[in-house]
Amino acid sequence: MLALSRKVNESIMLGNDIEITVLEIKGDQVKIGVNAPKSVPIYRRELYLQIQQSNREAVGEGITAKALEQLL
Repeated sequence: MLALSRKVNESIMLGNDIEITVLEIKGDQVKIGVNAPKSVPIYRRELYLQIQQSNREAVGEGITAKALEQLL
């Protein structure tokens, strides 16, 4: 993991088109802004993990390899 120190209004760049800016620091909270193309999905980590779990569950409910073999 790369750890960087930034002050308010300072940014980091991810690649050529994603900019992350520190907007505000209050106590133990940091407010950040993300400037990225609309084609790049941005989620809070806890929501991202929920989406991944839902996707795994949905795939688990789908057709099994054995059922697919029987169809063929």
